[in-house]
Amino acid sequence: MSANSFGSRDTLRVGDAAYEIYRLDAVEGAGRLPYSLKILLENLLRTEDGANITADHIRALGQWDPAAAPSVEIQFTPARVIMQDFTGVPCVVDLATMREAVRDLGGDPARINPLAPAEMVIDHSVIVDFFGGPDSFQRNVDREYERNRERYQFLRWGQTAFDEFKVVPPGTGIVHQVNIEHLARVVMIRDGKAYPDTCVGTDSHTTMENGIGVLGWGVGGIEAEAAMLGQPISMLIPRVVGFKLTGKLPAGATATDLVLTITEMLRKHGVVGKFVEFYGEGVSSVPLANRATIGNMSPEFGSTCAIFPIDGQTVDYLRLTGRSEEQVRLVEAYAKAQGLWLDPSAEEPVFSEYIELDLATVVPSIAGPKRPQDRIALSDAKRAWRAAVKDYAPSVQGPADEASDESFPASDSPAISHDGNGDKPHAAGLDGERPRRPVPVTLADGTSFEIDHGVVTIAAITSCTNTSNPYVMLGAALLARNAVEKGLTRKPWVKTSLAPGSQVVTGYFERSGLQPYLDKIGFNLVGYGCTTCIGNSGPLQEEISAAIQENDLAVTAVLSGNRNFEGRINPDVKMNYLASPPLVVAYALAGTMDIDLATEPLGTGADGEPVFLADVWPSPEEVAEVVASSIDQEMFLRDYADVFKGDETWQSLPIPTGDTFEWDPASTYVRKAPYFDGMPRDPQPVSDIAGARVLAKLGDSVTTDHISPAGAIKVGTPAAEYLRENGVEVRDFNSYGSRRGNHEVMIRGTFANIRLKNLLLDGVEGGYTRDFTLDGGPQSFIYDASVNYQAAGVPLVVLAGKEYGSGSSRDWAAKGTALLGVRAVIAESYERIHRSNLIGMGVLPLQFPEGETADSLGLTGEETFDITGVEALNSGGVPQTVTVRAGEKEFQAVVRIDTPGEADYYRHGGIMQYVLRSLLAKS
Repeated sequence: MSANSFGSRDTLRVGDAAYEIYRLDAVEGAGRLPYSLKILLENLLRTEDGANITADHIRALGQWDPAAAPSVEIQFTPARVIMQDFTGVPCVVDLATMREAVRDLGGDPARINPLAPAEMVIDHSVIVDFFGGPDSFQRNVDREYERNRERYQFLRWGQTAFDEFKVVPPGTGIVHQVNIEHLARVVMIRDGKAYPDTCVGTDSHTTMENGIGVLGWGVGGIEAEAAMLGQPISMLIPRVVGFKLTGKLPAGATATDLVLTITEMLRKHGVVGKFVEFYGEGVSSVPLANRATIGNMSPEFGSTCAIFPIDGQTVDYLRLTGRSEEQVRLVEAYAKAQGLWLDPSAEEPVFSEYIELDLATVVPSIAGPKRPQDRIALSDAKRAWRAAVKDYAPSVQGPADEASDESFPASDSPAISHDGNGDKPHAAGLDGERPRRPVPVTLADGTSFEIDHGVVTIAAITSCTNTSNPYVMLGAALLARNAVEKGLTRKPWVKTSLAPGSQVVTGYFERSGLQPYLDKIGFNLVGYGCTTCIGNSGPLQEEISAAIQENDLAVTAVLSGNRNFEGRINPDVKMNYLASPPLVVAYALAGTMDIDLATEPLGTGADGEPVFLADVWPSPEEVAEVVASSIDQEMFLRDYADVFKGDETWQSLPIPTGDTFEWDPASTYVRKAPYFDGMPRDPQPVSDIAGARVLAKLGDSVTTDHISPAGAIKVGTPAAEYLRENGVEVRDFNSYGSRRGNHEVMIRGTFANIRLKNLLLDGVEGGYTRDFTLDGGPQSFIYDASVNYQAAGVPLVVLAGKEYGSGSSRDWAAKGTALLGVRAVIAESYERIHRSNLIGMGVLPLQFPEGETADSLGLTGEETFDITGVEALNSGGVPQTVTVRAGEKEFQAVVRIDTPGEADYYRHGGIMQYVLRSLLAKS
């Protein structure tokens, strides 16, 4: 019960129903706040307890100074938690382990139970092993169950053992799309109260819900566990960037083009740690599906959230997607009563910073070859690829150099492209603009062709970002229809896949009659899951993979996703480009990135004439007409009627019973986590760090994919050797993401990305370092070196550049770091989630002095490090800096423990230890 210091408790009547609410207008200054801060203000009013949340906190938020740097800490209590299975499995493993730890320390294990609704959608485990056939979906699902049966049995146990925990089974959809289409409430109803739906999730793209007015963002699994157990999230009242939208999107521009433009703009502006909120007359012209696409990409611009207030479009979407009429009426009435309804004619809220975009200026775009913020206008794509490929292609030499022009006729191999002037393609070598290495390939079925640098080997309609959006999905299907009618098909070296975000997409493809056209060019249904975007693209055909590896070809992938980091999509693919679903289809038809889609043909039609992109691109009017005629409420009601039930395979999984899990010592998927081994009931004082060595010296933009890859487990690595020693065949290695419930795999996979560049080594890529426990510090696997360091009692540090830990909210990037024995990370700057996760695992995040880097300070990484001043945390405060001595060099590092709550977590050795001890203290 709230202390209600401001007398804000009131009753809202909607029809015959009455709800208890906490009125925002009871707080002075609330009316001028941005929408997102109003949501936080209501959260404080409702949870005011006089201790953690006081009247002063509420008053500070009401009197928010938009120009001030964040300094006031508040405690935010999310209404619910959402998870996907990659990050959710370790959450449930940790909760199961915490039950045992509570029992061992004399407490009641049943106390470890979600106190707020926690929902998981299994969407990250399906791999595109099979594609291009009518049975691809079923074969991939069958393989998914074969690989993941242990994990799924464990999750089925969790669904029965924990209250308030529900699981959406495999083959249903992508977590963020299922969230906005069904799980999100927008306004919660609980214990007679009505309040804004707020939701944190164990995936950074939880922000997709921002598109329907739900405040939330991605957190690490360890923070999510704390939230499930009733712990508020400690945060500073943020700066809010107002993003004004004007005008309308022009013909030919899609939601993907818009979000790539916004991503580029906000990355340049700088929004890390800030809220972004959209306003202006242009908002009303942005369909709900496009808003969700924009919200989804918030991690790519670096903001905490990217939110659209509730308006008529929100209400219409809730009604379309099958929410009850009672719920829809409540959302509208509550938003209007609380000043949360978007009224473009009303006085604009006050923001900390402002940015503006005229939607009419958006042009067709892609992004790549390795970061989502690196937008390229489609008209400049060919030139940009040619400039970038020189960083990926080796110098051209060897037998392929001897090939003649006549060996590679353009009509047989569009991969060896013309230069737009009708000349014959060049043979292997450099043609002045790009490297060439044409390589002949013959598939098992006898199909022959040549591939070269720049061929598109993967074209995937995938990920939550775009597959939730019927405008781009039906746009892609219409383009496919037009291409088939012209006589075009995909190039034979392109692995094509269609992985919709929910079964509703299949419904409207079938109703529109367009699925057969997608099938004809290879975009058959492969699964309902993240697939390629998360690294589950599956293997390329053996002959193509061998040709790529033997000739070190810089081939490409084009996907409708949100992440294109190096090494993420497929181990054979060096260059990855994000594009809208229609452009994914276009590049599958072209088969190469070395093409100007505005002036060069996609291919030759059945009539012998060239077919250009403009010939097959559908008009906005046609797309809108098909959307209107193909989607209705009945589809959502049907597909979500039994969303937690699952198919017969799911229902037939045998599961153990009881409050604690029966661990299988032979399991290679689910193992009891080691975080509480030997943990005392009371925390030990934190200590300075002495005699540390550098495990890795890293550059800028090192992502959580580099730190903890989610994709394939490479043969010969420590993780692969562990699995092999435990009797697992190579074909069943599965992915790092699927094995997150087994810490033995994940420790060995930390810093194991095949594209990681550890600057302790010269020109070496992969999970390697120098092991200074051995004479001369020879090259070693990072895991093997860590084992030696820990055996010798040597603590470890990591040195890094800017944006350390950008990307997914990957808890294992922090868990693995801690379990490798890393005590501190010293970086130029951090992404928000990873910095928080490091603290949550007891790793100290430090920052180089302003303007300094490891190189400017002369640090080679071969030094021994001492870090003093850490023990000041034991007195209850947080030192601004600590002293770092590295060899003969000394500097003051900034301590990036930003809130008192984070300091408490660090003092306890991590957030899980803090929560467990807090629960024990209350028992």
